Amino acid sequence: MMAQKRILLVIGGGVAAYKCLELIRRARERGIRVTPVMTRAAAEFVTPLSVSSLAGTAVKTDLFDLTEEAEMGHIQLSRAADLVVVAPATADLMAKMANGHANDLASTLLMATDKPVLIAPAMNVRMWEHAATRRNLATLRADGVHVVGPDEGDMACGEFGPGRMAEPAEILAAAERLLGKGAGRLAGKRVLITSGPTHEPIDPVRYIANRSSGKQGTAIAAALLAEGAEVTLITGPTAEPAPPGVKLARVETAREMLAAVEAALPVDAAIFAAAVADWRAAEASVRKLKKDGSGAIPDLKLSENPDILRTICALPPGKRPALVVGFAAETNDVVENATAKRARKGCDWIVANDVSGDVMGGARNRVTLIDGKGVEDWPEAAKDEVARRLANRIADHLAAETAKC
Repeated sequence: MMAQKRILLVIGGGVAAYKCLELIRRARERGIRVTPVMTRAAAEFVTPLSVSSLAGTAVKTDLFDLTEEAEMGHIQLSRAADLVVVAPATADLMAKMANGHANDLASTLLMATDKPVLIAPAMNVRMWEHAATRRNLATLRADGVHVVGPDEGDMACGEFGPGRMAEPAEILAAAERLLGKGAGRLAGKRVLITSGPTHEPIDPVRYIANRSSGKQGTAIAAALLAEGAEVTLITGPTAEPAPPGVKLARVETAREMLAAVEAALPVDAAIFAAAVADWRAAEASVRKLKKDGSGAIPDLKLSENPDILRTICALPPGKRPALVVGFAAETNDVVENATAKRARKGCDWIVANDVSGDVMGGARNRVTLIDGKGVEDWPEAAKDEVARRLANRIADHLAAETAKC
């Protein structure tokens, strides 16, 4: 129910400013009113006429507009909206926000607002990875600013990496969660989830993997989003589309997945649903291994992959998530093996299931939740329903932990 909701959209000066035209169009289709504010640099990338035509209202650009400032227009603007969205949030705008600068209309509005703020960073990969930007991002998060993106990919400058602004659908999904936050029991909580398989290369065309479709992990990410959480989805190779609104990291190998998990910390809860390959080739061949007709079999030596779940569970207090949930895919003695795994890994909960049938590629699942209190069998259900039930339990647990503090 987004009708009559109002967004103050601050458009920064970056190449990604053109995406705001699509963002405005999609928001208005949802019944959301958009008041656009453009920095001077933003007008170098997209015209105020285009923005105002789509928004159906005049673009605000000048802090010293004599008519509006006689009525303290910048204060009214900053308070009239239900949500302030900054897209693209350039390195300059993020620095101003983090350090309290207010020397133009956009930065003044951001200082004067008493409403939630959502930023969609967009900049060159080196700027995104610069120590100053990392400090500013940490400050903004600590100040309660919400963040969507950035994504990883090719950039207008010709480089590749993180720094691309999130797509309009993703930004709008994040905005809608904040606008409808009253119903989200995980509002303000950060959760990461791993999903899908990992692919461990043997040579350029072959790899070691598990039969995971990523359906259950993706469904859990969507359910957590629906509860208002800020979700990071770290997924191995899968055909499953990521739910709009997640912060997505795509990886191939177990070592890449561990690095992505560590980069996503700190979080309030971590759910490890990925089917991570236990082993990798000790030395992957740079050339395709071929049969030579002699019947000789290549000597494939294996190395053990890092144990992502145990690594995160072993983190010291303050770094370890308050709730760590592992998954156990078993083919026999499901409860016994999963219970032993929970103790061995040190996680809070284990979600166990029998994968001897078509579970890993199918649409339904039957799981058993094992925690410190005992064992709870859940009836077979669609994976979406299993995900909603798990998200519900996570929300209950985190609420109870918060109440203790």
